[in-house]
Amino acid sequence: MTSQSEIVKTTTRTRRAQGNNSARSRFNRLITYLLLIATSLCFLVPFAWLILSALKSSDEIFVFPPVWLPKHWEWGNFAKALTTLPFGRYALNSILIAAANVVGNVLSCAFVAYGFARFRFPGRRILFMVMLATMMIPNQVLLVPQFILFHDLGWLNTFLPLTVPAFFGSAFYVFLLRQFFMTIPTELEEAAKIDGAGSLRIFFTVILPLIKPALMAVAIFSFQGAWNDFLAPLIYLNDPSKYTLQLGLSQFQGTFHTEWNLIMAATVVVALPMLIIFFAAQRYFIEGITMTGTKG
Repeated sequence: MTSQSEIVKTTTRTRRAQGNNSARSRFNRLITYLLLIATSLCFLVPFAWLILSALKSSDEIFVFPPVWLPKHWEWGNFAKALTTLPFGRYALNSILIAAANVVGNVLSCAFVAYGFARFRFPGRRILFMVMLATMMIPNQVLLVPQFILFHDLGWLNTFLPLTVPAFFGSAFYVFLLRQFFMTIPTELEEAAKIDGAGSLRIFFTVILPLIKPALMAVAIFSFQGAWNDFLAPLIYLNDPSKYTLQLGLSQFQGTFHTEWNLIMAATVVVALPMLIIFFAAQRYFIEGITMTGTKG
C-alpha cells in the first residue's frame, strides 16, 4: 500500500511539473510572437507610409498633424509618374546592368571560391586573408582611382564601369560561396574523378547543382546592389538616355519644387521587382544564408 501511495504521489508531481512546463512554454511562445509582431510592424510602417503617400495629393503629404489615409485617393499619381519621364528606357537600362552583375558575380565568385575551398597551392591562406581584408576598404576610397582608370580606358558614359567589375568577383560573395563549398564532402569529387570526369565537368555538373541555394543568395544580393545603386551611375553616366531608374527618380526633384507624391509613386513601382524576386526565391535565399558557415 505504501509503495502504491508513493507511486501515485510521484505521478501527480510529474503531471503537475509537466503542466507548469507546458504553461511556461505557451507563455514564452506568446511573448516571442508579440515581439516578432511588434518588430514586423516597425519595419512595415515606413513601407505603408510610402504607399499611402503615393496616393495623396501634394498638399496632403506635409499637413500637420499627419494623416495616414488620404481624403482623395490619387490613383493617377502612378500613371503621371510613369509617363513624366522615359520610365521604360530607365527600366531597360537597370535590367541590363543588374542582369550583367548577376551573371558576372555568380560565375566569377563561384570559380574563385571553389579554388580557395578545394585546391591546395602555396600562399592559399595568405591570399584568402588578403582578399577578406579588401572588404574593410570603404568604397568611397576607391572612387577616384576607379574613375581615373575608367577614364583612361575610355569607358565613361558607357555601361562598362557598371558591369565589367562584377566579372572580377566580390570578396564577400567569394567568402560566402567558399563556406558553402566546404560543407560538400570531397568523396563526391573523388567518385567523379574515378568515373573519368575532369575538374571543369565536376565543377559544373556535380558541385554547382549542390550549391544552388548559395548561388541564389549571391544572385539576389547582386541584383539588389545593382538595381538600387545610385552613386556609380551618377558618376559614370552623363547621357540621359543611359540613366537607370535610381537616377530617374532623382529627376523628380526640382530646384524650387519637388513632386513628393510622384516620387513616392515611382519608388513603389521601382521597389516592386525586388519584392517579387525576394518572395519568389526566398526559400533558396534563406537556405543559402542559414547553411553558409556551418564549416569553417
